[in-house]
Amino acid sequence: MGFDLQYLLFLQNMREATGGAFDEFFNALSKFAVDILPFLPYIVYWCVNKRLGYRFIATTWIGEVLNGVIKLTVCAYRPWIRSDRIVPAGDSKTAATGYSFPSGHTLAATMHYGNTAVWQWNKRRWVSVLCGILIILTGFSRNFLGVHTPQDVLVGLTEGIVLIIIIGIIEKRIYNNSKALDIMTLVGILVTIGVILYITYKPYPMDYVDDKLLVDPQKMMNDSFKACGGFLGFLIGSYIERHFIRYEIPQGSKELPILACIGFALMMAWKTLLAPATVVPLLGGHWGNLVARGVMVLFAVAIWPLVIRKTCSAKKASSKAAQAA
Repeated sequence: MGFDLQYLLFLQNMREATGGAFDEFFNALSKFAVDILPFLPYIVYWCVNKRLGYRFIATTWIGEVLNGVIKLTVCAYRPWIRSDRIVPAGDSKTAATGYSFPSGHTLAATMHYGNTAVWQWNKRRWVSVLCGILIILTGFSRNFLGVHTPQDVLVGLTEGIVLIIIIGIIEKRIYNNSKALDIMTLVGILVTIGVILYITYKPYPMDYVDDKLLVDPQKMMNDSFKACGGFLGFLIGSYIERHFIRYEIPQGSKELPILACIGFALMMAWKTLLAPATVVPLLGGHWGNLVARGVMVLFAVAIWPLVIRKTCSAKKASSKAAQAA
């Protein structure tokens, strides 16, 4: 047995020795990183700093696409498939989708907490320190729960840090260059199409035990189709926003926090309830997830900003009219 699995067994013995006292804490930490935290960039985009929000969103979806390509290229089996002595904690096994390497939860935590840490470094350094601690704890949680090896976590962490640096440099150079942004949009769409073709037609391991397929590659592709859909939604939505909507945050508007909460609720409802009940069953796991995630991000980047702008403008005009009367 390799050192990585021995380490997971050591943590598993710790879980058992403590009676699972820390399981729910680490499970909640992991779930927060992929269920709630990914909505942070849109709140920033709508309410705080549009440019920063753009960078957050771009990092999110480029990271998800890249992580999916690596996962489906390496095709590393989860720890409990490599050894039946590994028993993941609670329902963490069910929540662990896709192949094992690299860790998507660690990547998500690194991208979102990491971007926040960079943003707050010169303003509220304690927030940056807290974000760093949460990145480490989230990565460790994937080992503690028995769903990822140390190398899965380390590569997910490294992947997130590198993306934050590279995308930050590129964003500073091209953000105010409309032509360059349009070129990047076209390149992004073409690359995403290439990724879809690659993950669809590449060969996958088909290992059987007792005539049962160990890992179904068709299911393993679902997360990557979601990532491609989200990235396409961002690319198309940002093009529409730049050329036709030109959203500006209505600073000081009393309606803005309420509209942000409504937007968040609508996105959450679509992701967790409506899309799985409509688009995904209709179009299937691959294309259904791609379309569902694309619609969600397009809504967040282009449609909801338009709603915010028109609502706040209408309220402002109504207030001025009332004052004039």
